[in-house]
Amino acid sequence: MNIIITGASKGLGKAFAKIFAAQNHTLLLCARNQQQLTETATEIKEEFPLATIHYTTKDLSKKNDAIEFGNWCLQFGKPSILINNAGQFIPGSIYNEEDGILEKMIEINLYSAYHLTRAILPSMIKNKEGHIFNICSIASLKAYTNGGSYSISKYALMGFSKNLREELKPFQVKVTTVYPGAVYTDSWSNTGVEENRIMEPNDIAKMVYSASLLSPQACVEDIVLRPQLGDI
Repeated sequence: MNIIITGASKGLGKAFAKIFAAQNHTLLLCARNQQQLTETATEIKEEFPLATIHYTTKDLSKKNDAIEFGNWCLQFGKPSILINNAGQFIPGSIYNEEDGILEKMIEINLYSAYHLTRAILPSMIKNKEGHIFNICSIASLKAYTNGGSYSISKYALMGFSKNLREELKPFQVKVTTVYPGAVYTDSWSNTGVEENRIMEPNDIAKMVYSASLLSPQACVEDIVLRPQLGDI
C-alpha cells in the first residue's frame, strides 16, 4: 500500500512512518526541513529494508506546494492511506498574540490538509477505497489557556474532518479524526515535563495503524488519547 504522511521528519510523523514501514509498505513522506527528512528516511530504510521510501520537501502551508506534493504522490500509484499530520503549535492568547498568528496557524494546520486532501481524493474516489487520518488535538475539543489561534485552527481541522467523513461515505473512503493529548515530542523536550508523564508518539501510531486494519465496512470515526494522569 502507498502511505502518504506529512510532517514526517520527526515526532508523530516519524512514528507513523515507522509503524507502516515495519509492514513493508511504500511510504511517501513530506516535511519542510530537508536535512531532518533525509535523516529520518535513511534511518527508517536501515531499520526496515523491505519498505519502499520516497520523500520530498514541501511547505504544505502554501497551496501550490500542497497540490504539487499530492500530484507527486500520485505518480507512484493509487494512494491507500493519507495521514494529514503537518502542523505547528504557537502558544498565545487571542487578545495579545502577534498579528498574523491566526493566519499562520490556519495555513499550517488547516489549509495544508485541505489542499493536499483535495489533490489526493479523486484517485481514492475513483478506486472506491482509501483512508484519511486527520491529526487534530485535544485542543480541537476543549479550549484551554494559552491555546489561542492554535486551538482555533485545530477546531477548524476537526470541522473539515467531520464534513469530509459525511461526504465520502458513498465512495467507500474512510475518514478518522485523531485527537491526541500531550505527546512527548520536540515541543515538550525543554518544558521541564517528565517524559513518563505524557504519551509516547508510538502510542498514537499504534492506534492509527490499528484503525487502518479494519474491514471495509467498518470505520473508526474518532480516536481520543490522553495521558493516563490526564491533560497537563
